Parts: sequence; structure tokens; C-alpha cells
Amino acid sequence: MKISFIRHGESQANLQEVFSNRGLKHPLTAAGRGQAAVLADRLQDQQITYIYSSPVLRALETAIILAGRLGVAYEVVEALREYDVGVLEGRADPPSWQIWKEVAEAWLSDQRWEQHIDGGESFWEVRQRFVPYIEGLLQEYGQSDAHLACVGHGGIYRLMLPLVVRNLDQAFIARQGGFGYAAWITCELTPDGLVCTAWNGAPPHP
Repeated sequence: MKISFIRHGESQANLQEVFSNRGLKHPLTAAGRGQAAVLADRLQDQQITYIYSSPVLRALETAIILAGRLGVAYEVVEALREYDVGVLEGRADPPSWQIWKEVAEAWLSDQRWEQHIDGGESFWEVRQRFVPYIEGLLQEYGQSDAHLACVGHGGIYRLMLPLVVRNLDQAFIARQGGFGYAAWITCELTPDGLVCTAWNGAPPHP
């Protein structure tokens, strides 16, 4: 089986640099809808069998565009939601982004997994919803030829994909240039686990 992890297209929240990880706010921009359409064209020969989407509007709209153009069904799942930033939700000021940066550094650099923004999720809490969900997909579809697409967010992918994909770590992600709008990361299930085999349709940088 394969899983393609897809980031949403550009949204109004991205342009406004506002934290928008809850509810149906901040839709895709015209450019973001175009990015999703282009991605759908690129995925035409990938035989995507089913799409799972974060409930956040920018991801959901991306999934709807992909599902319509590829002729497959989609399902909304909480496990793919971007991680909750608590009291920073709806804010766009530089001090709020500094707080966000400090917590991200505590997780990624210092391994202080319990750190969280007031009212938001810790690394452990994000892990508890994301990792078991992906493991469940592997268990359910592992013996099939399914090619699943998960439409989510750059933040949660940066944190969580190294936990479920054997050859992914922060250095690997940096070498690929990170998760751009409508980025497409294909992983295949091998006897040793899930392995990244393509980044935006090309072999990943070693």
C-alpha cells in the first residue's frame, strides 16, 4: 500500500499570518484552489483510492477539489487536524509567533514534549491522536494495493511524520525544502515499515 501525505493549498490564514487551527475559517485563496487543481492533475496516474482530510477549512477545501477531480470519496478525520495553539488562535501579532516558535523549539530541539501553549496541545497529545491513526490505516490496508491520500498541515507533518515514516527526520525534511503549499509526499509500506519514496513526485534528496 501507499500513503500520500498532502499539505493544503495557500489559504487566507497563510496570507494574513493568523493562527487558524479550529473551525471553518479562512478558506483557500484563488491561488490555493489553483494549487489543489494542479496537484489533482499530477495525481491522475497515482491511482488514489480514498482521501482522508483534516477538518480545518483549508485542508477540507483542498480534499474536496482533489476528490472531485480524481473521482474518489473523502472522509474528514480529527487525527489530521493541525495542532492546537490554544490562546494564540485567531492572533497574528509578532509576540504570538514568538511564543509559537519557542514551543516548537522546545519540542524539536530540546525534546521537552510536555511543553504547550496555554490551552493548546503538547507534543504528546498530538502524538496520541496522529500516530495511532496512521498505524490503524497501515493495519487496515497493509495487505492491499490501496493508495490513500491524507490532506493535512505542514506543522503536524513536520512533527509527526518522522514518528511514522522510517527514513524521515528533521534533516531529511529540510533537504527536501519542507512542506510547500499542496506538497505531496508519497510513502510505501515495506517489510521494515513505511518509507518515503517520493517528494512532490520526484525521488527525495538522500
